[in-house]
Amino acid sequence: MLLSQLVSALPKIIARSEGDPDIISIEENSRNVKPGSLFVARRGTIVDGHKFIADAIAHGALAIVVEKEIKEIIGNKGNAFPLFPSFPLVPFIQAPDSSEALAWLCAAFHDFPARKMIMIGVTGTDGKTTTSTLIHSILVAAGFKAGLISTVNAIIGDQVLDTGLHTTTPDAPDVQRYLKQMVEAGMTHCVLETTSHGIVQHRVTACEFDIAVVTNITHEHLDFHGSIDNYRAAKAKLFEGLSTATKKSVNKLAVLNRDDWSYDYLRERIKVDSISYGLNDNADVRATEIVYRPDSTQFTIASNFQLLTSNFQTHLVGDFNISNCLAAITATVKGLGVSAEAAQRGIESVKGVAGRLERIDLGQNFISIVDFAHTPNALKRVLQVARTLTRERVIVVFGSAGLRDVAKRRWMGEIAVELADLTIITAEDPRTESLEAIMAESAEGATSKGGVEGETFWRIADRGEAIQFAVDQSHAGDVLLVCGKAHEQSMCFGTTEYPWDDRVAVRVALAKRLGLSGYDMPKLPTSEG
Repeated sequence: MLLSQLVSALPKIIARSEGDPDIISIEENSRNVKPGSLFVARRGTIVDGHKFIADAIAHGALAIVVEKEIKEIIGNKGNAFPLFPSFPLVPFIQAPDSSEALAWLCAAFHDFPARKMIMIGVTGTDGKTTTSTLIHSILVAAGFKAGLISTVNAIIGDQVLDTGLHTTTPDAPDVQRYLKQMVEAGMTHCVLETTSHGIVQHRVTACEFDIAVVTNITHEHLDFHGSIDNYRAAKAKLFEGLSTATKKSVNKLAVLNRDDWSYDYLRERIKVDSISYGLNDNADVRATEIVYRPDSTQFTIASNFQLLTSNFQTHLVGDFNISNCLAAITATVKGLGVSAEAAQRGIESVKGVAGRLERIDLGQNFISIVDFAHTPNALKRVLQVARTLTRERVIVVFGSAGLRDVAKRRWMGEIAVELADLTIITAEDPRTESLEAIMAESAEGATSKGGVEGETFWRIADRGEAIQFAVDQSHAGDVLLVCGKAHEQSMCFGTTEYPWDDRVAVRVALAKRLGLSGYDMPKLPTSEG
């Protein structure tokens, strides 16, 4: 595609030098550049891509997109590179934000795939993956060809693709590539799990959403956003963008959680139709006659419009999963005209979501669950659910990530000892921070709420040892929760990702407890021997 065709997609250009080469790929990593590439130099959180312009040109880049002034790079004369004069001059385009430019360029390169599908974006602190999965399931049950991009994977027809290690929303080039693959596979709808990072870093820019859904907004990612207000404002951008999308595929709709404190804030910023869901009487769509069981939940839905159908049943448990179901039903039935019967089938067909209250059973006489709960709110809610599953003890294993929201570490320690009988504090991606210092902050929170180290809570640095300890402490009828990592396939120590899967680790620990052979605990830098 000619450079001029790509550049025409950019919302704004500050400056541009001459030249219109034919571009064969768009790259943000200079190591991936090949002859004919367009290189987009981004200011990353750690690395500034502008430093690698010379490398990109050396590898054959035919054009460069920057957000720094072009004169800083090519010199005042505009006909030579002062720092690397041996390279030929290539066209430079200066945009206000290279990350935003990258998204639009990739969308243009793939012929704007989002414009050819109905796009549903799901954001929130907790419950995004489950809600996205439920929406996708309902669409499939209704007979639509729907794709899904979530924390866990990307589903394109019968193809299931891994979306990464710690990445929740893939980067813009991957998002647009997935969308193109969906269009080529005949998909008419796409459900895209959308994080605050994904919004602010323009990973979902150019996705041009038709329907936006929020699950909740609670304390998380303040290391990145700086404050809860900034975090909430980042989420709001998904809804504000509904009014700027140019396509006319469906009536734009915002789906809001009436039970969440974000409701009034988001409602004031929305310029399209909105509808609310929740458990209280003020919601437009609400659940009634809820019956909780250890392995399922039954409910009826009432709304300000009509009674949809009775006897909705989900294999998911907990009141927060009722909210997730309500969000999915509201988005599809009210937003897309899906029948209540199809919604009923779609909800019931979801047997579970990877790493979300996922039970691990090797025949032990207690319940063992792996969950992604890595925020104070999520930990509290999953512990509350655990209480409904047993009359015996609740045991929890959790950690807090390094280089992330610091304030939640103490808070999670407080919640754990208040709601669990036994708490084990361990590693969860310490990165370049001191693991001992991270655990100490959670331990301080635990102590402040009456926890006694060595009696009601423990610190065990190695996550494998912590899980084994928790398994060995479990008695008949107990519920063991291992929280924080869930579906993720690695753990970061320093700057290195080590293979890790909580589900594997729990199986290994259970096997050792039960005397089963053939299981080996994954090794981490904290492991002994």
